[in-house]
Amino acid sequence: MAEQRFNCTLCGQCCRGWIPLTLDDALANAGRFPLAMVWTPVRPGSRAFDLTTRLGTTVQLRNHKQVAVLIAPTAYIPPSFPCPALTADNLCGIQGDKPQRCRTMPFYPYREENDQADILVPRKGWACDTSAAAPVIYRDKTIIDREAFDREREALTAQAPSLRAYAETMLKQNAALTDYLTKAAQNPVAGHFAVNFSSYLRLNRSYDLIAFAKAQHPVLTAFANRTEKTPELADYHTYYKESAAELSWFAQRS
Repeated sequence: MAEQRFNCTLCGQCCRGWIPLTLDDALANAGRFPLAMVWTPVRPGSRAFDLTTRLGTTVQLRNHKQVAVLIAPTAYIPPSFPCPALTADNLCGIQGDKPQRCRTMPFYPYREENDQADILVPRKGWACDTSAAAPVIYRDKTIIDREAFDREREALTAQAPSLRAYAETMLKQNAALTDYLTKAAQNPVAGHFAVNFSSYLRLNRSYDLIAFAKAQHPVLTAFANRTEKTPELADYHTYYKESAAELSWFAQRS
């Protein structure tokens, strides 16, 4: 397909589940989204391996194989839940101040530019316009209006050294993380795991952990309450509850 058309109707149908964020966007939305650091191993030979190496880090697993690892600040929301920023009429309530990830949609900066075509193929439930009336946004494996894509990619590149240092320290301090990565690398469908977002702030003293905790703690508590009685969301509930407990002391500081 030489060119692809796409026009988002801002219906909110795609605003569900995990939202990978830049560090700046994650911190700016600590009072809105439950946050996590999601670690995803990418095996050699994958189309995303080289890019993941640049935006993340590389790790040698227990089986002596090396993988690239993406460490993504993420709005960690169950796929069945709508984005907390949606209004009652299912529209974005923070349109003027929305995260960079939302501005770049439908493109994905963790993929190379020439590997975006399948993301634009219509899927069940989409209300987005991909008809002949929609504008051409992708032609000959090139993004037509690339300002948002480039801005998000630049932000991810700029934060990569900090996340790489964080990952290296975490792996030295917690040997179990290598075991988690080894297990995740063997599962192409669910090959990822979440670590408390506050773990990054504890290692990076340039951020105010107390201010973050005051914003994030009530969000985690609210999501823990929302998921408490839903068995299929037990893993999310445990994450929210444990993450809130870790921030409780800081959230109570004056």
